[in-house]
Order: sequence, then structure tokens, then C-alpha cells
Amino acid sequence: MKGYRFIAREDEEGKSPFEKLLDLFMELLTHTSGDVDEAIDWLRELDKEYQLTDDSYTIDDFLDELRRKGYVQQDPKNGGGMAMTSKSEQVIRKRSLDQVFGKMKKSKSGGHKTTKLGRGDEIIPETRPYQFGDRVDRIALTDSIRNAQIRGGIDDFNLTHDDLIMHETEHKALTSTVLMIDLSHSMILYGEDRITPAKKVAMALAELITTRYPKDTLDIIAFGNDAWKVSIKDLPYLQVGPFHTNTVAGLELALDILKRKKNPNRQIFMITDGKPSCLKNPDGSYYKNSFGLDPKIVNKTLNLAAAARKSHIPITTFMIAQDPYLQDFVQQFTAANQGKAFYTSLKGLGDFVFEDYEKNRRRNVR
Repeated sequence: MKGYRFIAREDEEGKSPFEKLLDLFMELLTHTSGDVDEAIDWLRELDKEYQLTDDSYTIDDFLDELRRKGYVQQDPKNGGGMAMTSKSEQVIRKRSLDQVFGKMKKSKSGGHKTTKLGRGDEIIPETRPYQFGDRVDRIALTDSIRNAQIRGGIDDFNLTHDDLIMHETEHKALTSTVLMIDLSHSMILYGEDRITPAKKVAMALAELITTRYPKDTLDIIAFGNDAWKVSIKDLPYLQVGPFHTNTVAGLELALDILKRKKNPNRQIFMITDGKPSCLKNPDGSYYKNSFGLDPKIVNKTLNLAAAARKSHIPITTFMIAQDPYLQDFVQQFTAANQGKAFYTSLKGLGDFVFEDYEKNRRRNVR
């Protein structure tokens, strides 16, 4: 329980005892990287300290209901312990979306728009006269019939191409995004949990894209000493390891993924809290240097930033640390890519990612 603070919510009225505990339990599962047994232990400790339950509804009653409703199940691989189900994984992603990108509820449109008008699949209120080659299904029938009536009257109704009015459409730009998440040991150092907010942002972005922008693509990469792809369902289980920061491996994998995408709009989001400190040698060994900015590591990282720029792939770096000595490196990296960098606190991380993703979707980054 050290290092975490849980406070009472003001919007709990009207919820059943199960619903109140479920919300807290899902938060605990995010912090424990999907370890159900550990989350249950934490829940029992919180119950002892804050009297979350009473004799009418106990923690054991809550656990029984969790099983009945399919949120947890026995895990034969864990000596009979409990494990999350796909239902819990989906709830955690949706919960992250609500927490991180709650402002999306205010938007009535689910499209990904540019400022260009053209042949798209999003009809907008604006209209224009018919032009040869226009699609029939875009005809504004009411306006077109009205024009014919005004011109010829009801008794001599005759609809011609001069009467036709067309709905305008907005061009919708598809985007392929790779999100890189730093899993180096520094993400939990100095008494600050940086990995949980990073995971929440990743889950929120995944849920946002799959539910609101299903034609977009999102690939997620975790990087430490090496880099590897992470599936959306595995996001709640991500854990920091005893890793250095091999930014080069992450960028190489990200560029390899994006170069195989047919979308003209391709971008990389990188969430990190430290400088590159590791490279993998051709023989499989690692070159590591945690002190200062090692020119060998930094130069290779900058070269990849420049290579991404040549491929028209912008990189947006979300630096969740304020160390002044890192800012010089981030500025060099951003200049080499001609991308963007945000020095953000953990609290503001979600807003920055959301705003930048939306902004990039409104334009063709090529």
C-alpha cells in the first residue's frame, strides 16, 4: 500500500455495494498489473482501514459476485489463484478511456476529419450544385425537388440536372500510430509510480481508436533493454523491469511497423521518463551507460529520428520528467525529427496525448 493514496469519490450515490467496490477493485488491478490476488489483499486492507463494507455486504460477498458475473476466474497456472477475464480487461480499458479522455463524451462526432472537402464518407450540412461525375447517393433530394418545383411549378414538375443539389462530404484521414511505452526501472523510482498513468493512457488510446476510429490502427511497443510488441489485451499486465532504456530498439521496431502501413498518415508517440542508456550489440550483448548522455547511444538515437523524418513519420515525445539535463537531448531529438515534445506531469499526460492525436488526425502529416 505504500506510495498510493485512495480517496473517497463524490459520485458514489445511487450505486450498489458491488458497483462501488468494483470501481475501486478495477483501479487496484491497474496498479497491481492485473494481479488479482494482490488486488484482493489491498482491498481487504482498505476495508479494514476505511470500513468499506458492513455485515450486510462483505468483501467475501463481493468476491463471490465477481466470480458469478465473470470478472475473475480460477487460474490453474497460478496454483489455484485468481485471474482476470477478458470482461475485466475490457472494463479496465473503458474505465481508462473515461478517466483519461472523458472530454470525448462532449463530442457528437466520431469521425477523424481534415479541413479539406472532398469525396469522403462523412456527410456535412453544406451543399453545392451538381457536377458531372457526382455520386447519386449524395443527392440532397429535398433541396433538389424544391428547386424543380420553384422552376416549373407543381403542374409541370420536371427534375433536371440543373435542379440537383449535392451534399458536401468531408475527407477523413486515416492514421496509423505506434505508441512506445518505457518500461525501464526508473518508471517506478524516486517514490513515483509513472508506469500506471502511462498504462492508463495506452489503454485509453487503444479503446478510443478501436471504438471511435476503427479504421485507424494502433500498435503498442514496450521498451527496456529490448523492444517488443504488446497486444491491447496485455496492456493491464505491463510491469516495469530491471531494464535500462533502449530507445533505439523501440524506434527501430516502430519504424519497421509503420513502413509496412499503407496509410500516408503515420506517427509515433513515445512516453518515457529518461534518456537513452542502452544499445544491443550485434553479438547479442548490451552496451549500457546510465551516467550522462553517452555519445554512442545518443548519436544512434538521433540518426533514427532523422530517418523517421525522411520517411515522413513525425515523433511526439511525452517526457514525464522535468530533469533539466534531459531537455537538451529531447530538443536535439525533436529537431532531428522535426517532431514535437511535451514536458508533462503525470496528471496532464492524458490531455496532451488526446489533444495531439486529435490534432494530427485533422491533417495529412505527409
